[in-house]
Amino acid sequence: MLPHEFVFDRTFTEDPYAAYAELRAKGPVHPIDFPRGTTAFLVVDHEHGRAALSDPRLSKDSAHSSVPVDGDMFFGGTMLGMDPPDHTRLRGLVAKAFTGRRVEALRPRVEEITAALLDKLAAAGEADLIEAFAVPLPIQVICELLGVPASDRDRFREWTAVLTVPARTAEARERRRDAALAFHHYLTGVFAERRARPQDDLISGLIDARDGAAALTEAALTETELLNTIALLLVAGHETTVNLIGNGVLALLQAPDQLELLRKRPELLPAAIEELLRYDGPVERASQRIALEDMEIAGTPIPKGAWIHVSLGAAGRDPGAFDGPDDLDVTRTPNRHVAFGHGLHFCLGAPLARLEGQIAIGGLLDRFPDLALAVPATDLRHHPTGSIVRGLVSLPVRV
Repeated sequence: MLPHEFVFDRTFTEDPYAAYAELRAKGPVHPIDFPRGTTAFLVVDHEHGRAALSDPRLSKDSAHSSVPVDGDMFFGGTMLGMDPPDHTRLRGLVAKAFTGRRVEALRPRVEEITAALLDKLAAAGEADLIEAFAVPLPIQVICELLGVPASDRDRFREWTAVLTVPARTAEARERRRDAALAFHHYLTGVFAERRARPQDDLISGLIDARDGAAALTEAALTETELLNTIALLLVAGHETTVNLIGNGVLALLQAPDQLELLRKRPELLPAAIEELLRYDGPVERASQRIALEDMEIAGTPIPKGAWIHVSLGAAGRDPGAFDGPDDLDVTRTPNRHVAFGHGLHFCLGAPLARLEGQIAIGGLLDRFPDLALAVPATDLRHHPTGSIVRGLVSLPVRV
């Protein structure tokens, strides 16, 4: 059995793919001794990982865990921690805002925000690409879509940093509860303002669904669900795109032949974004599933109540699914990566993330032909892999 430190130590954080390759050579599923007496199973190949993500025998509701867990007032009360029919009800209310047509209508505004940020980068000459570009772009977009001030982005980042990292100690669990409470308190004030003065934004629309005629139907949101849903959209709506941009730019800078090819053939940009998602995506592993019955995955017995973690990063580097998986290839098609998940919980914001990634990375490469790292690549650090997300702490560049 793998010790839980396997997925939390610094060596693994900086390069998990070599470790995943070693595991995959031994088999697709591995038990992990997680903290607090929880035995979990890590799936590291594409075939079984993809299947697990849509397996109806695996629940997202931690109430089915064989080991008692603290109630999670944030993720446990969102779509991420629900099964149908509650998941279906909540997702249906929010999905209209993220259709391909509605997201495409945001293109001019995303391009406008990107151009303004690139102007600031040009004036600076050298900057941390994460804080100067990758963070403000998606935060401003999701804040405008929802209807909250982008000027509060520092608070969103602080809450996100706590809420996306598993709480393995009593102190960490207390910090997580405090962050969730602070987020809820903030949003309660926003909701009060929107109820008094509705606007053309997603929060106003969901409040109408909560308070209006829809509130009389079974499709209504509870007040807590409304709070948690908006909090989730704010967190997921910016954090993953920050990492898509940061990880993607670093990958291209470390593969100069692919970078040059993309500059010469900008029509490859959509395929390049898919490849960057596969190669070093923004989410290291999917949020947990819990076995509803005794079952097997790839011949490995999984007891009822056990936790299953699917490594999206490992699935993207599986040689059984991709030729040359450790090579970045911006022409790769088809590209059946699972960076956005699979099945009922496929990422709702995937169309928006793709749009932002294409505009951000395309604009950056077009504007700055001499873009380069300002520090040795060995100096760069990733956020601890205790988080389900994978992203750089900083990315100093010269433009």
